[in-house]
Amino acid sequence: MAGTAPTRDRLKVTVTRRLPQAVESRLAELFDVSLREVDVRMSRDELVQALKDSDVLVPTVTDQIDARLLGQAGERLKLIANYGAGVDHIDVESARQRGIQVTNTPGVVTEDTADMAIALMLAVTRRIPEGLAEMQTGRWEGWAPTAHLGGRIGGKRLGILGMGRIGQAVARRANVFGMQVHYHNRRRLRPEVEAELRATYWESLDQMLARVDILSINAPHTPSTFHLLNARRLKLMKPSAVIVNTSRGEVIDENALTRMLRAGELAGAGLDVFEHGHDINPRLREAPNVVMLPHMGSATTEGRIEMGEKVIINIKTFADGHRPPDLVLPSML
Repeated sequence: MAGTAPTRDRLKVTVTRRLPQAVESRLAELFDVSLREVDVRMSRDELVQALKDSDVLVPTVTDQIDARLLGQAGERLKLIANYGAGVDHIDVESARQRGIQVTNTPGVVTEDTADMAIALMLAVTRRIPEGLAEMQTGRWEGWAPTAHLGGRIGGKRLGILGMGRIGQAVARRANVFGMQVHYHNRRRLRPEVEAELRATYWESLDQMLARVDILSINAPHTPSTFHLLNARRLKLMKPSAVIVNTSRGEVIDENALTRMLRAGELAGAGLDVFEHGHDINPRLREAPNVVMLPHMGSATTEGRIEMGEKVIINIKTFADGHRPPDLVLPSML
């Protein structure tokens, strides 16, 4: 259904976080935009006020737009144009019931996030952070034949959990490194796509987990994926296995993962996302076989500008009375 845009000349758009300058400048040219002066999350009260005063809200993954918050939205709010692909922080069904459309920015972060997944695989298996720390602290005393021994990724079995855009981009890169690609997905890929990716499908996630050397998590956070990798499933994996997560932290039971990493029941993990956001388990932070990054998977200048461009296209299309190209429906989740 096409959006019913307000009749005012310029939509009132509120942006909840600082965005790249090029994006903010373009928003200001097109709309009556309210921008943040500092790059910190809005408080709950600030979000409520924004929902009351705006035609369009542009939130990010750090903003929890739940049913209770949406219940305080004003009549003029008709579009939530999310700056990002994931929308698990937005109650899309509640928004729909209130006549508020939700859009996102799919596809933009695919290549950047896949690059980061491979980078984390290499960082963990080749012990790159340990080498960096030794150089930075001046402890290195020269080359030795048994020092800093890691493992190669060529020839290893890579399991991909979630074979959407990003999962497929990871598979293409893994092929270049000579890895054997296996995957579990809600739906099996078409035969020609499987052949292109040289990927083996596993209907049983449990069976795949028991056989892979590296697991790349590329699944969204939904009710069905919450703690999909629970303690039972993690225990199915080889003690030599490595887990890489660039999707959503809630997919893994972080406490179970921490216990197994510290006990040597898993060889290592490369994590760009965490179950409780920036509130990270201290025991996980201290584990020597874990490489942690501050949610950097999509952090390229090019990607963040492209995300902003998609937000602008969605808002402009809505303002023109048409269906936004990246409309999110509850049935899609």
